[in-house]
Amino acid sequence: MHPRVLRPPIQDQIFTMRLHQLKLDFIPEHDRLLLRVSTDNQLEVRLWLTRRALRLLWPLLVKMVRSSPEIARQRNPQARNALVGMQHEQALSRADFAKPFEEIPREMPLGAEPILVVNIRASKDGEGNQVLGLLPQQGQGIHLTLDDTLLHSFCKLLQNAVAKSDWNLVLELPALQSMMVPGDAAAPKTLN
Repeated sequence: MHPRVLRPPIQDQIFTMRLHQLKLDFIPEHDRLLLRVSTDNQLEVRLWLTRRALRLLWPLLVKMVRSSPEIARQRNPQARNALVGMQHEQALSRADFAKPFEEIPREMPLGAEPILVVNIRASKDGEGNQVLGLLPQQGQGIHLTLDDTLLHSFCKLLQNAVAKSDWNLVLELPALQSMMVPGDAAAPKTLN
């Protein structure tokens, strides 16, 4: 089971590629987050996430995290929140944030300019993994298949990037609200 990026290059065809790295940065000049997605076959897709898009995306990601079967089975809200925290910490311990994003020439099947994400979709694949669609108003976007490690890592990348913005948004997972440490924004911004 490998994280995948779906639907890049050609309209009306689905391609499956293995995800290589994610990088997320706040770009003050544009007042947006720049998400760079690279694949193992040297492709890269760049996406703009606005504050508005993030306000739609974050609750969806929290819902995805909470839909884990182990969490959903818990009847007690405190137990659910505690499991969210445990799963988050376990997933982050499996992620590789140490390796910097590889700045190499790549083919950009959706163009060199970042795509402005306007529509966000959530679904599940045949194996029960979460699938996150990041789509423009018109044209081609991407669908990311998120296993638990990638889902929690993406949440962490978003938290770090937003902490560097002036958006006055606090992105919290339920059990981590009391565990958030100010100054955590210095954490790495690349997921391998």
